[in-house]
Amino acid sequence: MLAESPKTNRRDFIKTSGLATLGLLIGLDAKANLLNLSANNAAALPVEINPFIVIGADNTITIINPRPCMGQGTIQSVPAMIAEELEVDLENVTIIQSDGKSKYGAQTSGNSSSIRRLWLPLRKAGAATKEMLIEAASGKWSISPTQCYAENAKVFRKDNGRSFTYGELVEAASKLNVPQEPVLKQKHEFKILGKPARRFDLHDRVTGKAVYGLDIDVPGMVYAAILHSPMIFGKLVSIDDSEAMKIPGVIKTLPCERTMIYTTADSVAVIASNWWAASKGRSALNVTWDENGLDTTLDNKEYMGRCYTAAKKEGIRFEEFNDFQSKFETSQSKLDLTYETPFLSHVPIEPETATAHVKEDGSVEIWAPLQGPGETLEEVARYLNISTDKVKIHVALMGGSFGRKAYMDFIKEACFLSNKLKVPVKVIWTRDDDIRQGPYRPALLSHMQGFVKDGKIKGYHHHMIGESILGQVFKGLADDKADPWIGEESSPSNNKYMFIEAHKVSWTNVKTIIPVMWWRSVNASNIGWGQECFIDELAHLAGKDPLEARLDILEDERFRKVLTTLAEKTNYHQKLPQGSGRGIAITRAFGTIVACCITATKSGHGVKLDSIVSVIDCGMYVNADTVKAQTEGNIIMGITAAIKPGIVFNKGVCAQNNFNNYPILRINETPKIQVYIMENAEAPGGVGEAGLPPVAPALGNAIFAATGIRKRNLPIDITNLIT
Repeated sequence: MLAESPKTNRRDFIKTSGLATLGLLIGLDAKANLLNLSANNAAALPVEINPFIVIGADNTITIINPRPCMGQGTIQSVPAMIAEELEVDLENVTIIQSDGKSKYGAQTSGNSSSIRRLWLPLRKAGAATKEMLIEAASGKWSISPTQCYAENAKVFRKDNGRSFTYGELVEAASKLNVPQEPVLKQKHEFKILGKPARRFDLHDRVTGKAVYGLDIDVPGMVYAAILHSPMIFGKLVSIDDSEAMKIPGVIKTLPCERTMIYTTADSVAVIASNWWAASKGRSALNVTWDENGLDTTLDNKEYMGRCYTAAKKEGIRFEEFNDFQSKFETSQSKLDLTYETPFLSHVPIEPETATAHVKEDGSVEIWAPLQGPGETLEEVARYLNISTDKVKIHVALMGGSFGRKAYMDFIKEACFLSNKLKVPVKVIWTRDDDIRQGPYRPALLSHMQGFVKDGKIKGYHHHMIGESILGQVFKGLADDKADPWIGEESSPSNNKYMFIEAHKVSWTNVKTIIPVMWWRSVNASNIGWGQECFIDELAHLAGKDPLEARLDILEDERFRKVLTTLAEKTNYHQKLPQGSGRGIAITRAFGTIVACCITATKSGHGVKLDSIVSVIDCGMYVNADTVKAQTEGNIIMGITAAIKPGIVFNKGVCAQNNFNNYPILRINETPKIQVYIMENAEAPGGVGEAGLPPVAPALGNAIFAATGIRKRNLPIDITNLIT
């Protein structure tokens, strides 16, 4: 069962669980060297973790979950990997969220890493613990460990069925060495992993008992509504708060700062006894900003103009096989095209919020929906110039995130204000703040070149152009280097297309001050749009069916099986009526292969989406229902990104501010969705993001198949295609 906060928190549990006496704490630390954890962090977000298992002398079992839940189910799926090998029933286990302390290792939910990166470490944690308990039991019985087995939190003798509970064995087990290579189950032995399981947290979520960041209430708390510059980086000149201070409940106003990862922006906070007063007070402020010059640098047309100019020039080579450019120039049958993707906002249903209490003794306590408690603890300590042991993190459930709540500007705002006031301060961003202030998925341009010969695609060049997350946010990209995150994603070594004669991947960094950050699937959604639409266009140039053209250049058997399964599930080779068409796309992201097929039909001046089918090969998984749910969510988000307006900066100001002008796909617009999971014993891939990249190109290819109209720039107005 889940621990119910605030009745049971981790601190109180450890005081009473017997941890200090007869409890068994299995810490997979550097001393044990069980997990061989890597310190390498290629994707900026840390992905390896060091969790704990706590077994009380009374046989209470607690698993500390190291990955915050933003709807993807980690609150249960991560502990399930331990429970499987530990031989315990999840319904009889207490699950507690980690609090960011370093002894738990890295704790960030991101990069679709929770299952794929923890699959072996967490299973080894459970298996090692089980082996120690079995060894302890065999010692008590004076028999070989091979004569014992574990089941339902007990160790049994094989000969007579006698048993000890885990709680009865903890004292003896705690004196044993941690096994370095515990034996793991084979897939056919799983009792939890890969099996249907109900979500224990759903009842509280749907009945309103679950505590999200916006629900946090701390004694003595005040509320802060923060006014940011309309042009994001405007400098504060003056504040007239005379009208704001007349509003009942408003306590004071003060200059604030929005500390982003790479820069700081000015803002003004209204402090009040309740959120309504704070919000009204903010609306009554009269603030002067210096926005000199920002109207030209915060501008989509200016930025995209520079991207198109860059497309006419040579990019920085990431990789090249067999002198693509010379082969392309001499080819008789070739294409040279560009594909555009817009800036996009994350718009989690719960906007950014954080509550912080910086105390007189210099310590700080944080309550917030955040993706990385460990990162937050360290960032807050650096920001306030205090030691990490003075920071205490309480992780609330997230009402969505998609990468946004790993960007800790809103948490630092709460810390800044509480540090000034020395009382708990709850900061709440509005939807307007969330959309207009960013950060955003970067708008990127794909300049594609390719050639065909003898009915096959033989050469391919993907030139990605635009702002780099690695470069802008993390200052990690030299001007003369190609972005490795984008290059690796674009590489044939990732997408497995075999271009027989030549291929090339290149990059041009077109910089902007429009703030960017990872967005669900990071760069894969931008890359997939250019890649899979262009492969379709090359297929038509070669006179081949798009499915067959892909199979011609795919040698990897897993990719081929996903495509052929998609064809089978969609009756791909069955002819459709005139005015209807199918579009397909296949991508790999986060170690997972997903193919998507969309069927569309002419309707008035546009098209209607009839059905969407996705086939996902994520290797082994924890819960099929979670895999399907995440893939369905990716499809909804992918269609939204393809047909709804993107983020537009015009003369320095974001034109969108709420769901009326930045809409998401509604239920009545959503076609029939089917998701099929490939079964195999391959290592797990990520499922939280991998289903999104093929959706938009499948749509673009379906529109072409149904209407003969090729769209290369997103978003697409599917209601007004045919003139």
